[in-house]
Amino acid sequence: MRFRATVFAAPHRAMFLAGMLQALVVMAFWVIELGARSGFWLPVSWPLFTLLPPIWWHATVMTAGVLAFFVFGFILTAGPRWQGYGDLPKHYFLPASGLLLGGWLLVWAALWWPLLLVAGLMLVLTGWLAVATSLTVIARRPAAERQYIALSAAAVWAGAAGLAAFLGFAVDGDPALARAGIGLLLWGFLLPMFLTITHRMLPFFTASDFPGYVSYQPRWALRGVLAASLSHGLLDFLELRPWLWCVDLPAACVMLHLTWRWWEPRVAGQRMLAVLHIAFGWCGLAFLLFAGQSLLWTMWPGILGLAPVHALTLGYFSAMLVGMISRVTLGHAGRRVVPDAAMWRAFWLMQAGALLRVASDLPAIPAAQSLLLASGALWFAAFSIWTVRYAPNLWRPRIDGRPG
Repeated sequence: MRFRATVFAAPHRAMFLAGMLQALVVMAFWVIELGARSGFWLPVSWPLFTLLPPIWWHATVMTAGVLAFFVFGFILTAGPRWQGYGDLPKHYFLPASGLLLGGWLLVWAALWWPLLLVAGLMLVLTGWLAVATSLTVIARRPAAERQYIALSAAAVWAGAAGLAAFLGFAVDGDPALARAGIGLLLWGFLLPMFLTITHRMLPFFTASDFPGYVSYQPRWALRGVLAASLSHGLLDFLELRPWLWCVDLPAACVMLHLTWRWWEPRVAGQRMLAVLHIAFGWCGLAFLLFAGQSLLWTMWPGILGLAPVHALTLGYFSAMLVGMISRVTLGHAGRRVVPDAAMWRAFWLMQAGALLRVASDLPAIPAAQSLLLASGALWFAAFSIWTVRYAPNLWRPRIDGRPG
């Protein structure tokens, strides 16, 4: 009873814990799949994969079933404070948490019984809409920095549209719906959410730790990269990939500009901040890779494979997640927000995994399948170390005796 009362005491607790467990299961499953596809051991025949490509399943579960839990937990905890609210009432997040968790359990069961996929996605979508509705209510309250919560709410609604599209694919099998759904989840939901949160929090955290640091948060930069994310997704869906560079190259310049302006030499000695700054550096690099692939498309279509996507998802999303979620978990447990060896080790293992995953898709790289498998194993090891260290803070009461 005490465990349940504590886990459901605040939105970040239930959401983060669900995200951690889901991440470990997803990556363990995917490493096994990669090993089988590489011939290291015998494959397992999953009935669901006769109806959809495994890579579509992986993309959907990672975006909507792993990273979304962390994004929801963060924004439902931090967002109300940006708007001047107190602690969020439980009816804003508890039903959504239960629906999301129950839905993903059914999606897992659908690997054996594919008929459960539709029911599982419907439950997930219902929980997702509950989160979107809660954020919309919060965003209506006037506040000095209302743009951040409003943009976050819009991104969650875009993610709901993406999930609905993938649900449509599960019902009638139209591959265009699956492509639209995965695209919206990445370019309409996840990247806009991460960019919005980074623009709001990275200069703020840096200024909090270093007196004299001047926060740089130009609205034009945030609006520009958000427009680039949506435009990239649309062009990609329309299969106009030779023209993606028109969007990706300017976006890369803006992101690299922000990386340079936000950097502070003293950050190198503060690990908790260094993680966030290094993670964001991957974003500009990812868009340079997207732009390069687009420019070469006429001669060598898809020459970089999924390297740009994984520079974005493993390099930026995963590393930023470790830094942000560590801060929130420690701070809301009543503990000092200081880095430890576990977080630092997990971060660098993730960096190594991201580098290997990007390298595995580059031309003329030998033993690409082995690099791919090693990348997945490193990511799983990193997340395991981090989860073992930080998950207990989510089911233990705050050490300062405060609620939440």
